Amino acid sequence: MAGLLKTVYTCFPGGRHKALTMSYDDGRSFDRQLIEIFNRYGIKGTFHLNAGLLGDGTYGERIGFDEIRGLYKGHEVSCHTYTHPTIERCPLEQVVQQIIEDRKILEDAAGYPVRGMSYPNGSYSEDIKRLLPACGIEYSRVVGNTDSFAMPEDYLEWTSTCHHNHNLMENAEKFLKLNKTQYLYLMYVWGHSYEFNDMDNWEHIETFCRMMGGHDDIWYASNIEIVDYMNAAKRLKFTAKADTVYNPSAMSVWISVDGKITEIPGGATVKI
Repeated sequence: MAGLLKTVYTCFPGGRHKALTMSYDDGRSFDRQLIEIFNRYGIKGTFHLNAGLLGDGTYGERIGFDEIRGLYKGHEVSCHTYTHPTIERCPLEQVVQQIIEDRKILEDAAGYPVRGMSYPNGSYSEDIKRLLPACGIEYSRVVGNTDSFAMPEDYLEWTSTCHHNHNLMENAEKFLKLNKTQYLYLMYVWGHSYEFNDMDNWEHIETFCRMMGGHDDIWYASNIEIVDYMNAAKRLKFTAKADTVYNPSAMSVWISVDGKITEIPGGATVKI
């Protein structure tokens, strides 16, 4: 019978349809200033660190082990391999060790499981992608820009919207204007905090964060929060008539049912 079929959409937390995430590599000392800016405007980031280089000064001062838990609180600590090799050239056994040793030390420092990564020097292969889940890695960012706001098709080959030196403000303006709630939009920005020092353009990222912060229709999330949430959304169990839904996950998931936003709490069965 016509008119009985519901339109059900997955939403971001709170019923939002837009999300912003930031991704920064190497753990250089300039992360301190970048995080201060993020925190001022409510922006959340993921920081990919090399455990074997913590506190090192060979390529510029790095964040130390003892500083990690406090500095990155409210953000995400993620893998970047132990010593930052170009891993496509390495034996796979060495790649595994680079990831596992990185995880071990970063997890001790952060106090939680580290489950994400960015490829050092943007280097990866299909063989490396296949071994990542066995190493406890659930996503990994590549180098590049899509200039789009689509959700990733492959979290182990996650390409950002843009580097902060590539069309950042143009993409930000487009993102803020997006209003079609039938889509999920994600703006993903990546880079290295030391680049702001090298180029003397800290005002660039501060202007961006000031523009992007504080919007009710944007979910500010780390990389792993997006992965976890979308996985929970996929686990929702609907009746054939889409009049009841069960959420087997621990976290709440939000859906839109014929335009009505509904929260499905973790472990709950809800009539919709």
